[in-house]
Amino acid sequence: MSKLISGFSKFSKEEKVSWLVENNFQNPLESSKIIKQYWNKNEKLQSLHDDFIENTITNFYLPFGVAPNFIINGKTHTIPMVIEESSVVAAASLVGKFWSTKGGFKTTVIDTQKIGQVHFMYQGDFSDLENYFKAKEYELYKSTASITKNMEKRGGGILDIQLIDKTKQLDNYYQLHVTFETKDSMGANFINSCLEAIAKAFGNEKIEVVMSILSNYVPECLVRAEVSCEIEKLGGENPKQFAEKFKQAVDIAQIEPYRAVTHNKGIMNGIDAVVLATGNDFRAIEAGAHAYASKSGTYRSLSHCSIDDGIFRFWIEIPLALGTVGGLTALHPIAKLSLALLENPSAKELMQIVAAAGLAQNFAALRALTTKGIQHGHMKMHLQNILNQLNTNEDEKKQVVAYFENKTVSHSDVVAKVEEIRNAN
Repeated sequence: MSKLISGFSKFSKEEKVSWLVENNFQNPLESSKIIKQYWNKNEKLQSLHDDFIENTITNFYLPFGVAPNFIINGKTHTIPMVIEESSVVAAASLVGKFWSTKGGFKTTVIDTQKIGQVHFMYQGDFSDLENYFKAKEYELYKSTASITKNMEKRGGGILDIQLIDKTKQLDNYYQLHVTFETKDSMGANFINSCLEAIAKAFGNEKIEVVMSILSNYVPECLVRAEVSCEIEKLGGENPKQFAEKFKQAVDIAQIEPYRAVTHNKGIMNGIDAVVLATGNDFRAIEAGAHAYASKSGTYRSLSHCSIDDGIFRFWIEIPLALGTVGGLTALHPIAKLSLALLENPSAKELMQIVAAAGLAQNFAALRALTTKGIQHGHMKMHLQNILNQLNTNEDEKKQVVAYFENKTVSHSDVVAKVEEIRNAN
C-alpha cells in the first residue's frame, strides 16, 4: 500500500524513484531497473521530457508507425500514427491504398471557430444586465488587446461576444459566450487568458463570476472527409451486396447507441493516433467528438453512408480543434518530425488529414465486420503480442505464424500450438 508523503515534488528524480520503489513494490531493485531502462541516454532530450509534466519518473513508450498511400485532395500523404492497438496502422494503410485508386479522400474544412465562456450568476433584472453588457462590450474587447495583438496579426482573435440567458436551466445563471479564431494554434491558453481578462472587466458587485474556461465542444470547428466510387469498383465477389450490407451497418450505428459508441471508438482509433503523433490533445478531441455525436439528443454514428444511382458514398463530419504551432507541437521532437512528414501543414490541413484517417479506420472496421468478421484480421495482428507473452523464440514464432496463415487466431489455440511445438522438441 502506498504511503502519504509531503514535499515529493521537490525530490530529485532519483529520490522520487527510490521512494517509489521502496514504498510501493515488492521487488524494489527490479522495479527501479524497469523504470530506469526507459530513461533516454540523451540527457538534454530526457530533461525536455521531464519538464512536460510534474513528478516525472520515466518515459512510457508507444509505437510510432506510418500509414502510406493516402491521397487527400489529390496530394499523397504518409500519415504518422501513435497507438498501441494491434491492426490499426495496418488497417489504415490498406484502406489508404484501396481508395488511392478510386480518387482518394475528398476533404474540406467547414469552419474553424472555437468557443469559450464566462459563467456567472446574477440575481437582478435581465434588462438591466443586458444594458450593462451593451455598455461594457467595447471595454471587454479592449481588455484583451495585449493578449490578442499577435493573434490578430495572423488573422485570428475574438470574433464575437454574446450574453446568454440560461436561467431556465439553472436559477440566476448566465454566460458570456465568446467565439474565437486561433489560426494554426489550438489556442487553449490564448482562449483562457482572454476569458479571464473579459471576466475581470465584466464583473461587479452584482455579478458573481463562477469560472472562465474554453469549451472542448467545438461544433463550428468542423471538417468533412469523404470517399466515393461506382459500386462495381468496390471489388469482391458481390460489390452490390457488400455496399448494401456496409450501409446497413452504418444505419444501425445511427439509431443504436450501444453500437454507435463502438462504431465511433473505431473512428477515434485512427483520429487519436494522428492527434497523438502530432502532439495535439487527444482527450479534448475525444470529448468534442462524442459530444457532437450526441447533438441530436441521441448518441449516433459520426459517419454516414449513401447508395444513389450506382454510387457508393461514405463520409464523416467531425469537430477537430487542432494546432500545428505552440504546445507540444513545438517542443516534442517526434511531434515536430510528424508535422515535417506531413509537410508542415496548417491547422486546417491537419484537420483534413486527421479526418481522413478516422474515416479510413471506420471503413476498415466496417468492411471487416460485414465480411470476415473483426477478429479474423485483428487477431492475426495480435498474434505477435500473444507469442511475446508466451516468451516464444524465433523458431517457435515462425512455426506458429505459418500454422495460423489460413486459420482464425485465438489465444487458447495459440497456447495449445506453442505447447505442442515445445512438447515435440
